[in-house]
Amino acid sequence: MASLKNQIHSTAFANRSQKLKQENGSFMLELLDRRWALPTPDTKIHRVALSELDQKLGEGRSGLSFSIDARPNMGHELIVNGRGGPSFYVVRDDLLHPLVNGNKARKLDGLLPLLEDHSVTDVVTCGGCQSAHAAAVAVSCAESGIRSHLLLRGEQPDIPTGYNLISSMFGNTIYVPRPLYAKREEMLRQNADLVAGISGSVLWLNDILKMPSSMYESKNANYMPLDACGNVHQAENFKKKVVIVNEGAGGATALLGLIRLVKYLSQAHLLGKVQPIDIVIDSGTGTTAVGLALGAICFGLPWEVTAVMLADTLEGYKRQEKRLISDFMEHYNLQFAHDMLNEANGIVHWVERTHPRKFGNVLKGEVEECQKIARETGVLVDPIYTLAAWERAILLCQRKAEDDAKVVMIHTGGTLGMFGLAQRYKSYFHGLEGRSPTFK
Repeated sequence: MASLKNQIHSTAFANRSQKLKQENGSFMLELLDRRWALPTPDTKIHRVALSELDQKLGEGRSGLSFSIDARPNMGHELIVNGRGGPSFYVVRDDLLHPLVNGNKARKLDGLLPLLEDHSVTDVVTCGGCQSAHAAAVAVSCAESGIRSHLLLRGEQPDIPTGYNLISSMFGNTIYVPRPLYAKREEMLRQNADLVAGISGSVLWLNDILKMPSSMYESKNANYMPLDACGNVHQAENFKKKVVIVNEGAGGATALLGLIRLVKYLSQAHLLGKVQPIDIVIDSGTGTTAVGLALGAICFGLPWEVTAVMLADTLEGYKRQEKRLISDFMEHYNLQFAHDMLNEANGIVHWVERTHPRKFGNVLKGEVEECQKIARETGVLVDPIYTLAAWERAILLCQRKAEDDAKVVMIHTGGTLGMFGLAQRYKSYFHGLEGRSPTFK
């Protein structure tokens, strides 16, 4: 029998779907009819099954073994997959790009074509020394012929590695002392002015969003191609057009790529539109979680998004959720869902991490747990972000009955972050060293 929570969820879904059908159901399809950075929204979906171990593995270890099905039955067969014991699904967005985190690629999916359409030549953004956001912007801009200028907090490391190395290879990095970095808006504007020079122009990303759509064409770029050095072809006197992107790219445009992902996953041969789904994701800024939840609501899906809070308080994430929804409704005229979103007491279920800690810290045993997961499933998670979502997915699927909602973890990436962690937490990684062979 379905749980009380599932019954309530199903009733709410039915009411929500009926309300959406009375409004302009084609609005979202029109909104998504645009150019994208990713050629397709496609992503792999794997299924992870759990089983108990006989022995206790120690602090920070789950005491579970895992097996993976890289080609699980989906669509109408989805409900059958839950009858062989606890399991959950993993959306492998970590495989979207070799250097760009999955959630960053989704955030930039709708943003990069917008920059191209406005003939942007340079992007200025900021982040920590090992910022996945900065690395994603550097790589993606370079692939689009746009120069990136990355303001990184703190001191330059002696040996660049992980995201820091990628940022340095693909973008122009500047290390900013922490007191100056604390004044982010002023810091970003001053550096953007320097990049633009006397004849160039500087815009914030929101300035572009406020421009009338008639000023550019979203499906056919008016972008001026750049050469490998970032110079505009046949335009020696072309003025620089600089756009400032806030840290994390957590704005209304970033939500578009997540809504596109929801539309893809809700196809009948994948997760479908009828089966209740619990989406699980780790949250830094919270943008990805809000985008997924917004997409589920706008398409009338019986999905709930559970976000593991990593870098802020519950109040902080709720404020971020309200801000993102408000900005999205303002920029994209989301009137058909206005009342529903205002009536809802939040669209994301924010939860604490299973083992809370100060953001950025790694606990004893977690590196070994990541190693165990990688060896048994071929899925690499990191102890800062994706292990938190993995642990929450385990907890949810162990609690659910066969006819409850299916648990689906969005793997946001984070592989390169392991290199930086190995430098910072050397003692935790020493245990991964192999044994020396004994020869006779």
